[in-house]
Amino acid sequence: MMNILALLQCIQPAISRTNMKRLSQILIAMIAMTGRVTMLGLSRWTGKGGSYRTIQRLFNSVIPWPQVFKLFFEAHLNDADGEYFLAGDECVATKSGKETHGLDHFFSGLLNKVVKGIAIFTLAVVDVNERRSYPLSVEQVIRSEAEKEAAKTKKKAKTKRDSHAPKKKPGRPKGSKNRNKTQVDFTPELKRIQNMVRKQLEMLQGMVTIRYLALDGHFGNNYALQMVLQCSLHLISKLRCDAALYFRYDGPQKEKGPRRKYAQKVNYGNLPNKYLVEKSTDGDIETRIYQTEMLHREFAQPLNVVIITKINLKTGAFANVNLFSSDLDLSWEKIIDYYSLRFQIEFNFRDAKQYWGLEDFMNTNEIPLTNALNLSLFMVNVSQVLLREFRRTNPDSGVLDLKAYFRAAKYLEETIKMLPQKPEPILLDQIFKHVASLGCIHSVNVPISSP
Repeated sequence: MMNILALLQCIQPAISRTNMKRLSQILIAMIAMTGRVTMLGLSRWTGKGGSYRTIQRLFNSVIPWPQVFKLFFEAHLNDADGEYFLAGDECVATKSGKETHGLDHFFSGLLNKVVKGIAIFTLAVVDVNERRSYPLSVEQVIRSEAEKEAAKTKKKAKTKRDSHAPKKKPGRPKGSKNRNKTQVDFTPELKRIQNMVRKQLEMLQGMVTIRYLALDGHFGNNYALQMVLQCSLHLISKLRCDAALYFRYDGPQKEKGPRRKYAQKVNYGNLPNKYLVEKSTDGDIETRIYQTEMLHREFAQPLNVVIITKINLKTGAFANVNLFSSDLDLSWEKIIDYYSLRFQIEFNFRDAKQYWGLEDFMNTNEIPLTNALNLSLFMVNVSQVLLREFRRTNPDSGVLDLKAYFRAAKYLEETIKMLPQKPEPILLDQIFKHVASLGCIHSVNVPISSP
């Protein structure tokens, strides 16, 4: 059970046999170890042939991680009958010092402030049936000097804006011309993401069918929409709660002149009942869900918008969430479901930080740092495969139980080496079950053998 080397045989075409052996030793050490996941910490938990110098050699090797992720997903996580879509998000890991490759100041949504550290953008494929996401592509965010200067200039212009300046005349400026909103200049961030998405779709071709890319509210704009459409995908994202949406005009048109497109502006507190698709009440909270095709003056295409409103029947407090998709035929259930499942990538980041060293790395150079970041996200996928097997006999177990299991096997292995005579297999299994249950959150009740 749980032979790590056999589990990694699928990635053999991507890396050398030597690095495969090193990687298997490191993975076993990562699952069993306590403390910070650094190269020095790993060397203390690896067995024979896993010295600190050996770990250094692996971390300084160039590993084709996208190919490794793809081969592992294809062999162990892909379901031929499954339903999948892509999700993307950025993660920030705090870091002090001055020498780390790509070190910069990034906004951390977890800490709700700008912090010093590094940022990675990750693409994950989300399994709708299993309700889980699996990282497939990890790239560090490296901002150019021109990009930094543009951000500083934009910030300064915003702070210097004079609120007492005379207002512009209402309406369209005289002499202005219509512009093609599908032809936009992408920011370096969107160009970087588009390049990642295209590479990922090329790797997944023939394996799974991807039609949608789910991104958070930061990408709820026309620029991101055009970027996704150019990748032959549909975008699922979120608009601002006060987005200036308009109903489509379907009344009589003038015989001459431009055709009217926009009807009345959306009033979120008084939406027409003909667009209501579901209504429910939980205690004092009334939830209403509306869906219709709407227009936004900044978007080139009509949007399939789902508006979720919540009203406190006692206090009258009101809140709304606006989800949208570029696929006009997508049902409101799937828009809500897909956008909710996008959050699974946040759990990938949580596990990578809590268990697999995404916040612990001490590497500063580009190649070792790239390997450390990818290894932590790769371990998320490996742990999912191991947990699937582990839960056959321990259905309530989690990552901590899995780590306690492998730690018990490590302790037992080292203890047996010190005995003058190896005990009987029945006694070994009893000892192992007792040791494994000591560190488990959920006790190991079903007889299992050591890995």
